[in-house]
Amino acid sequence: MAPVSNQVSRGGTLRLAFLSAVVSLAATFAASAAPIPLFNTYRAEDGFTNADISLAVVAYDLPTLVALLAMGRLSNHVGRRPTSIASLGLLALGCLLLLNVRDVGTLLAGRVLMGLGAGLASSNVTAYIVDAAPAKPAWLASVASSQTVMLGLAVGAIASGALVQFGPRPRDLIYLVAIGLLLLSAALIAVSPETVTPTPGGWRSLRPSVRVPARVRGLLPVAAAVFLSTWATGAFYQAFVPALVEDQLQTRSPLILGLVFAAYMAPSAVGAPLGGRFTPAAAQRIGMIAFLAGMIGIITAIATGTLALFIAATIVAGASQGIAISAATRGLLQGSTLAERAPTFSVIYLICYSAAAFPSLISGQLSNIFSLPQIALGYGALAVLATLFAVLAARNPDNDTAGNSQPGQ
Repeated sequence: MAPVSNQVSRGGTLRLAFLSAVVSLAATFAASAAPIPLFNTYRAEDGFTNADISLAVVAYDLPTLVALLAMGRLSNHVGRRPTSIASLGLLALGCLLLLNVRDVGTLLAGRVLMGLGAGLASSNVTAYIVDAAPAKPAWLASVASSQTVMLGLAVGAIASGALVQFGPRPRDLIYLVAIGLLLLSAALIAVSPETVTPTPGGWRSLRPSVRVPARVRGLLPVAAAVFLSTWATGAFYQAFVPALVEDQLQTRSPLILGLVFAAYMAPSAVGAPLGGRFTPAAAQRIGMIAFLAGMIGIITAIATGTLALFIAATIVAGASQGIAISAATRGLLQGSTLAERAPTFSVIYLICYSAAAFPSLISGQLSNIFSLPQIALGYGALAVLATLFAVLAARNPDNDTAGNSQPGQ
């Protein structure tokens, strides 16, 4: 069993730390999703283009990559709690900036701050979750660390859509609510126990480093294919679904926009525990085949302008991505130690945010040439390639690794 610092006995129990970390990660990504239902408002009232919105997605994703590269191991040296609180603070500052969006520059600046906060949280708060997770059920650590992100994004999008459509101050209220939630999360972290003993080397840890334990490197290519296709599609939903919902599916409702985005993210948290019934390799194959079926339905719905089919296919794709993502994460975390978890999550989310950023950057430029249904076909082609690779190449962790300690122990 991995050693746990004596600090765990102060300020509460590991159960409190687990709850606080899960709430904080959910708050992080709920705040990150808050602007999405407002994108059509910015388009209509401020003249933003589809390319501007796509650039806002990139402005969030690239700083996330920087934070993961430079600060992915920081919590091993200064502690999970300080880094978690710092990530929440960056997100709160981003929300404050977004209270005054009237031009693209302000939107980009706010998204940069939020991206830095999300990147810091993606490696360090997720490691905090795995540190404090109960040992049983064995899949809980990987599901909570990978799917809390999706749940937070879904809750943030729905809440934002509802407040934009029905609440007062539609351009501001969701950000005020998000700031309150982030402050509450920081308070929970502040009273929770630490799970690592701070060690020297914090400044050295800021040097970019990308590594996973040698025993699971063979699992990384298939995991990367899973993360690439599913997260690229999530970025497509952020950047282009606001326009698709309005132009192709004939509705301007911010709540519908939030629900459509949530229909991709929320079922992921339901699919993830289902994947725990299978081996990591089998779950990745099943998840990606179902994900491809969902993508085919999405593309068909876009081509025919059918909202009901679009939402149904989105739910299928969302649930199946949960199966595949959590299985890939479970394999990479197999037998991990406290010191290995934050760097491993850094690599996972480096792949994820690269998958979100670079296709968005390319497709944003292509949006000036191709129609959105044509761009959706490109994402469908990516899903075909990733599914074929997962079906042919997915494998389980080595038997000797499987016998080691489970995450959360």
